Amino acid sequence: MRRVAVTGMGVLSPLGRSTAEVYARARAGRSGVRRIDAPFARRLLSPIAATVEDFDASDDFDPPRLRMLDRVSQFAALAARQAVGAAGACLEACERERAGVFVGTGMGGSISNDEGYQTLYGQGSERIKPYTVLLGMHNAPAAWISQEHGLLGPSLSYSTACSSSAVAIGEAWLRIAGGSLDLAIAGGAEAPLSFGSLKAWEALRTVANVDPDDPAASCKPFARERSGMVLGEGAAMLVLEPWDRALARGATVCGEILGYGLSTDVAHITRPSVEGQAAAMHAALRSAAIGPADIDMINAHGTATPANDVAETAAIKAVFGERATRIPISATKALHGHLLGAAGALECVLSLLALQHATALPTMHLRSPDARCDLDYVANAAREGIAARTMISHSFAFGGTNAVLVLGAARDR
Repeated sequence: MRRVAVTGMGVLSPLGRSTAEVYARARAGRSGVRRIDAPFARRLLSPIAATVEDFDASDDFDPPRLRMLDRVSQFAALAARQAVGAAGACLEACERERAGVFVGTGMGGSISNDEGYQTLYGQGSERIKPYTVLLGMHNAPAAWISQEHGLLGPSLSYSTACSSSAVAIGEAWLRIAGGSLDLAIAGGAEAPLSFGSLKAWEALRTVANVDPDDPAASCKPFARERSGMVLGEGAAMLVLEPWDRALARGATVCGEILGYGLSTDVAHITRPSVEGQAAAMHAALRSAAIGPADIDMINAHGTATPANDVAETAAIKAVFGERATRIPISATKALHGHLLGAAGALECVLSLLALQHATALPTMHLRSPDARCDLDYVANAAREGIAARTMISHSFAFGGTNAVLVLGAARDR
């Protein structure tokens, strides 16, 4: 197996539109959750979301192309451009047949689909956009990235709900580590903030109540008073390539993907299980050929739903034993919301940045911990000077697909 370096990262998220901005806001605990400014907001029980503010893609794509891009594809393409730009000359010496694209999305072009339904059923019109199929299909983000960068290798889309982009990164890692590819753009994108989508999530009773004092603090992972998750939008992409190739071309290495583990919960389609989450952690550690004692930090799935946070705490204890209480654990969804299919990729980027800066990012709005969630969640303020070399990032999904990535700091070993 070859070592796999991350040589470029790109983001568009509720915390900002560059890795520097996203890291600075996460470190400072500045939330991207806000009240929704849309005509349908008054019809929502919880009119809050984590949005990419003032986003207008008209300067980034020519009009004919833009007409075929749902917001999810716009996010994906721009994050990929950032990542490729940050990676330097990553494409120049690469055979395009040995370069691929791996993108996770849970809901695809849901805004375009919602608009089509409004036209057909709400307005009674027979005329919908001619590109509705292209706008809404789940593989559109990956396809547009492949076309823009001329990558002739596999263009694959993964839709495993909240673990989609962690799966995409893990599957890209497997192909590069195994030698079948020399470069991959991998990550996820999501734009789920249409009226229909938001009402559907409300119907599941998993969405947080609006904090009456501060709407930005509505998502409270591991807190006693937590009431659910806050939906978010955005994209995060990484450039992966063999470690030796990256060093040979003088690339700046952002970090390393060390391993990847999967498991499936089979008892219930939405209820998380301790056994399933622990199994994914164990599988990830085995793939990285390391043990629990080698993990210095954890990025938790931390959705702030009553069931997940308790199960995740128990799963961490099951894997790490008595050492679980001494590992700094960050739950950044308190700040950027739950990006569903893009969540794992954004949290992977934040985890790699945390390793770079020797900092454990804060779990915000954690003032009254749940007694059943009794680990070190780095509550309310970042912790500097963490001598961390390795961490894991959790992504656990409706449908039962659990994915865990093992990440290494950007230093040679």
